[in-house]
Amino acid sequence: MKRIFHFGASSPQLGPLEERLLEALWEQGHATVRDLLNRDLLNDDGPCHGLAYTTVMTTLDRLFKKNLLSRQVEGRAFRYAPRFTREELHREVAGEAFRQLLDASPTSSLPISYLVEVLTERDAQLLDDLRQVVEAKRRQLRSAEPRRESKNKDKA
Repeated sequence: MKRIFHFGASSPQLGPLEERLLEALWEQGHATVRDLLNRDLLNDDGPCHGLAYTTVMTTLDRLFKKNLLSRQVEGRAFRYAPRFTREELHREVAGEAFRQLLDASPTSSLPISYLVEVLTERDAQLLDDLRQVVEAKRRQLRSAEPRRESKNKDKA
C-alpha cells in the first residue's frame, strides 16, 4: 500500500505498522490482537510477525483513536474492524490533500492547472476521465438546482 499522508487535519500520518495492521484488517474483515498474532505464527512475513501483544494492542488502539477502526468488546479483549474500505480511505486522503492544496494556493486555478499537468504526464486518457467526471458533476448540480429553487419559493 502506498503511504497514506494525512487522514483529516488533526490526525498525523500513519506509520508503517499502522498501515500493515490496517491492511491485515481489510483482508480479514475483523480481528482481535490474538487473532492477528495467531495468524502470523504460521506466516513469517505477516503484519505482526515478531511483535509483542502489547505493541499490536497499542497500535490498534491508536488506529481506533484516529477513527479508522471500530471495536467491540469480546470477553476481555476488543475485536477491531476497519471503519472504511481501502477505496473510501484513499478517497478521503486524496480529498484532504487536494483541499490543503487549494487552501495553500493564492488562486484555486493554480492547483487545478498542476492537476492537469500531472494527469497529462501520467496518462493523457486521464484528461478524458477528468472531463467525464466534471460533466457528470455539472449534470448533477443542474438537476439539483430546480429542487433548490422550488424549496426557496416554498419558504417565501
